[in-house]
Amino acid sequence: MQDFSKTMDDLKRAHDEIKLKVHLGTKDIQDEWTALENRWRSFERKAEIEKSANDVSKALRTLGSELKGAFERVRAAL
Repeated sequence: MQDFSKTMDDLKRAHDEIKLKVHLGTKDIQDEWTALENRWRSFERKAEIEKSANDVSKALRTLGSELKGAFERVRAAL
């Protein structure tokens, strides 16, 4: 997950730098940038979903582990 976070940070930095330069560029570059912006927003949304899914997955693993321990304690007490 840390590699993905670094990739996201690198992409965001590149995006922000290029966005500033494109503002001063030609119409062709601006048109291409507009298309890339749409893809970038889609990527960001999907990356957020992935991050949320990972957070939920971690929480479920923790809960599962806690339940397993509780079941084992109850079983041992019987």
